[in-house]
Amino acid sequence: MKISRSDFLKYMGKGMIALTAVRNLDLFSEPVKIQVPKTKSSSSNRKEQNSFKIPGNNFKPVKPTTEDDLILPHGFHYDLIAVYGDRINPKGDTFGYAADFNCFFQFPNDPNRALLWTNHEYLNELEYYVTGYDYNAKGPNTRTPEQIEMYLYSLGGSVIGLRKKNGIWALDPNSEHGRRIHGRTEFELKGPVSGSEAISGKTKVFGTFANCSGGKTLWDTVLSCEENFEMVVQDCKLEDLREYGWIIEIDPFDPSSVPIKHSALGRFSHENAALTISSSGKLVVYMGDDSKDQCVYKFVSEQNYDPKKGKKNSELLDFGILYVGNFEKGVWVPLDLETNPALKNAKDKEGNPLFKTQADVLIRCREAAKTVGGTPMDRPEDLEVHPLDKSIYVSFTNNDSHGNFYGQIVRIKEENSDAESVRFEFEVFVAGGGKSGFSSPDNLAFDSSGNLWMVTDMTTKLLGKSIFKKFGNNGLFFIPTSGEDAGKAFQFASAPIGAELTGPWFTPDEEFLFVSVQHPGEDTKDYDLPTSRWPGIKKGDMPRPGVVAIRKEKI
Repeated sequence: MKISRSDFLKYMGKGMIALTAVRNLDLFSEPVKIQVPKTKSSSSNRKEQNSFKIPGNNFKPVKPTTEDDLILPHGFHYDLIAVYGDRINPKGDTFGYAADFNCFFQFPNDPNRALLWTNHEYLNELEYYVTGYDYNAKGPNTRTPEQIEMYLYSLGGSVIGLRKKNGIWALDPNSEHGRRIHGRTEFELKGPVSGSEAISGKTKVFGTFANCSGGKTLWDTVLSCEENFEMVVQDCKLEDLREYGWIIEIDPFDPSSVPIKHSALGRFSHENAALTISSSGKLVVYMGDDSKDQCVYKFVSEQNYDPKKGKKNSELLDFGILYVGNFEKGVWVPLDLETNPALKNAKDKEGNPLFKTQADVLIRCREAAKTVGGTPMDRPEDLEVHPLDKSIYVSFTNNDSHGNFYGQIVRIKEENSDAESVRFEFEVFVAGGGKSGFSSPDNLAFDSSGNLWMVTDMTTKLLGKSIFKKFGNNGLFFIPTSGEDAGKAFQFASAPIGAELTGPWFTPDEEFLFVSVQHPGEDTKDYDLPTSRWPGIKKGDMPRPGVVAIRKEKI
């Protein structure tokens, strides 16, 4: 079944079409330390190459399961890299909670040393294991100052050192690069908002949390995205919401560097940041606002990217134009107060200008996007650029308010294949549901052959619904984007109970795939009897989110 662009938009943005109309469509044309096992494996009688590279579907897909472990195809191992509470540097800093996005950095002159950035998103139902506070208890917020400090320290992100020994990556707890960025870290605020009246003249802000996904820059720094920050602000009794909801930049190779919040990229529930270069040399950043009925964005830099400038290219993220996607017209609409009359003429209920400065536009980005006709979508999460044809893949996770329980992955094609274009076309690449075998697509990653790797985000509340039981636990899926299997999903991994698999990231040689196991046991009601004890091996172990490296077994 094929549907028209207008019908698809009604479904995605306004919820006027039944789920079955999209679900079955064909593809469009065109903290006490615990003992944990450091290595897990799946046995196999077949000989495998000592390489992770998978040019096609040459593994036997795993079946949906509710087993409490990270399940992989035969012939694959996972090595535990770091879990909550692990020491990451000589100072005694520890790996944070709720591991999410990963970003791998190889040392240029040493193939056996690397750095890994990992996001730490939130606590929620599992906060008890970190601060001792019962999140599920009814009543007012009674967190003590000490509990708030533990809460804020556990979130943000970690830079950890890795060393390869006997062909296996492992955490280096004594790395001089080991570093925590957390809810009290000082940031430099850059871009149009910095120093403006819209943020009370601040040029420095403090803290990052709700760090969901992110991206890697062309100058070897990491971008990390602040998503659902409101709940952390409330839990920790913080004062100024305007300091959060930005994309931050960290230099993992310089432990003394001050991280940056880039205000020109807008303020909303950022999921990730996918970077590419336009035909004329501009830096382009694709972003999604991960909430129901929110929008898809891109930023185009004012100046061109210059490889010779190295890390000074960071300034490109502070000057340029932010656009929001209008999917009905297939156009990128500028969120620029100077050139967009819709923003200039917008009034509040009293007849006053809605946006006085560009800083107002960026701080109230969602309001600005709706003002100029940005299309509300069904939780736009990860966006990634195809390495071969430069099309953009977007995971729309779900929106139960519209009857969209299973989500879909959409492919955007810029006019003339130029990321700087103001016009685009789009198509549904694959829809979730019983036919495809997955539900609620989330983070995306491409391998060098252009195959798509996707993890799912069926939340605990969704997993309790009968319509989701057939999918088992959340998983990792392999989806070819060309050839006879294009658009078909093959399950590569199954997560422990209550967990998501997040932040898939390949090493440059593609022999390893780093993946986070986030919030195992999230559906726990009795903290003495968690529904998952991953990665523990004995009675009494608490569940601990962490990062693993997946590889093929050696022969």
